[in-house]
Amino acid sequence: QVQLVESGGGLVQPGGSLRLSCAGSGITFSAYNMAWYRQAPGKQRELVARIPRGGGTSYGEPVRGRFTISGDSAKNTVYLQMNSLKPEDTAVYYCNANWDDTYWGQGTQVTVSS
Repeated sequence: QVQLVESGGGLVQPGGSLRLSCAGSGITFSAYNMAWYRQAPGKQRELVARIPRGGGTSYGEPVRGRFTISGDSAKNTVYLQMNSLKPEDTAVYYCNANWDDTYWGQGTQVTVSS
């Protein structure tokens, strides 16, 4: 049974930082394209950052230069370092694994507010 479990969300002031983690069980992350998505209230889910199984990273335009995606294959964990957070980054953040199948985590809430 595949499980993706996100953690690290919370309330942070504008300009602050958070690091999200996505830990996997029943799945080997290196065999999948791994990504972070987010969904704000009333908006569609959008891609935040991605690590393809072949390597490299890509980012959605709103977060480019502020967020960094990384992975630790030994821990089967993917991270999202979020710096210079803005109120518009407020959303539920989801971990995603995609290749022959697609898996989602349950999401973690990030709220950026003073």
